[in-house]
Amino acid sequence: MDAQGENPFTKRWLPLEANPDIMNQFLWGLGLPEDDAECYDVYGLDEELLEMVPKPVLAVLFLYPLTTQTEEERIQQESLKKLQETSDKVYFLKQTVGNACGTIGLLHAVGNVTSDIKLLEGSYLDRFFKSTASMDPLERAAFLEKDGEVEVAHSVAATAGDTEAKMVKAMPTFTLFMATDNADAHFICYTCVNGELYELDGRKSQPISHGASSPSSLLQDAAKVIKAMIEKNPDSINFNVIALSRKSGGEY
Repeated sequence: MDAQGENPFTKRWLPLEANPDIMNQFLWGLGLPEDDAECYDVYGLDEELLEMVPKPVLAVLFLYPLTTQTEEERIQQESLKKLQETSDKVYFLKQTVGNACGTIGLLHAVGNVTSDIKLLEGSYLDRFFKSTASMDPLERAAFLEKDGEVEVAHSVAATAGDTEAKMVKAMPTFTLFMATDNADAHFICYTCVNGELYELDGRKSQPISHGASSPSSLLQDAAKVIKAMIEKNPDSINFNVIALSRKSGGEY
């Protein structure tokens, strides 16, 4: 998805709906083991609501509206990027396709836990991460942009939901964005790598560290960052949070 008033992408897909059922079918079809991991709604950021999310959480996806405030913060983070070192173990790719942020968010979520989840041998995700392992973020973006297989899968997923309604009131805390062909909203991913909480946003040039974290506290740590972002945008209520969790409930 794109910034308001901007069209920096020469290629555009349909936006992916913030819907765990659709995301699950998308990921399972590409090679994430169905009996191993699943996306779940996060119904709010208070502790009792976070406790309802199945554990352990592998990654957190956040959909937020692109506003003047969020764009100003992105630009500010970009200006400070050289002051921050990033672990070379973080899997990150740039976004060069319009409205591809949902798929890129899911690739970031899975790509940083491939040592913990055994992808189906020979599946799309297995081949994608093996093929792009030694690439830099822009090379990975170019690989994805030319990949017809994932484009078709994304298109199927993007048209699986209610594409006519722009928004549906889903919960007291958030409003759920639905897929439209011109949505001013953006998916990002939060994950824990080497004891740090990273924000992975394909519109930024590199991962952003938000400090210490752990697999057991990932959801709570991401919730704090998300809360702060929501508080900076008091005029917007259009946010959605989805967790990718292990279905087994076991530690990893």
